[in-house]
Amino acid sequence: MISRPQEQVPWQNPHRNAEVQAHDQPAPEDDDAIIQKAHYFGPSKYYCTETACYPCGAVLAWALFDHSESPTNILRFLASLFPTPESRPIYICIDKGCQVFRTAVVNGSFETTWKNTRFIVDTYHYSNHKRTDNLRQTWCNPSPLDGSQLNLVIQETDDHGDLYYKRAFNTQACEQLNAWITGFAGILKRMTIHNFNWFLHAMLYLHTKRVIAAKAAKKAGQAEDGDEVASNV
Repeated sequence: MISRPQEQVPWQNPHRNAEVQAHDQPAPEDDDAIIQKAHYFGPSKYYCTETACYPCGAVLAWALFDHSESPTNILRFLASLFPTPESRPIYICIDKGCQVFRTAVVNGSFETTWKNTRFIVDTYHYSNHKRTDNLRQTWCNPSPLDGSQLNLVIQETDDHGDLYYKRAFNTQACEQLNAWITGFAGILKRMTIHNFNWFLHAMLYLHTKRVIAAKAAKKAGQAEDGDEVASNV
């Protein structure tokens, strides 16, 4: 089904101007504080699409959040992705990393589930947080220079032989993925929920195949360059 912008049909929820939550502001956890909706037939009736991807840009999973992008909902989503201790990554980078970390400590899931995982904030949102946020500064820094997280910051040598610090991986992969998805927003928000699920899943699948193919081609090109240098030597 395709409809015109702002068009309402009888089975749709009444249009309301939803308040968009800032990334560094806590989301409501109480259902009474959330606007209740009669149904979720249309994707635009959900609060947001949550994505998870690897630093290279390959998509790991996605889900629809109906009420809010609260830290509790994020933790549930992550728990479904990483159900066993062996599957859980050492670092999870998310724009609300400090809120997720705080919630995990308060509700006890940090000790039972996430004690070997560090929640960090991506570099873009980290620079927008308040400098007085001690929790963010101490626990969620994506590039600490005090030597506390050697896997996050590495040293490289420039063309002049001087050492410089470099982030070990791209912390904004999901933000870049979301920017790419936004290009399809005009199509997606007018679909029925089943068409939305199929279309988005197919596009993310094709996007992941393209990312993997590009990485493989780059790796093969580097290997060929290395072989050529070795033969010249």
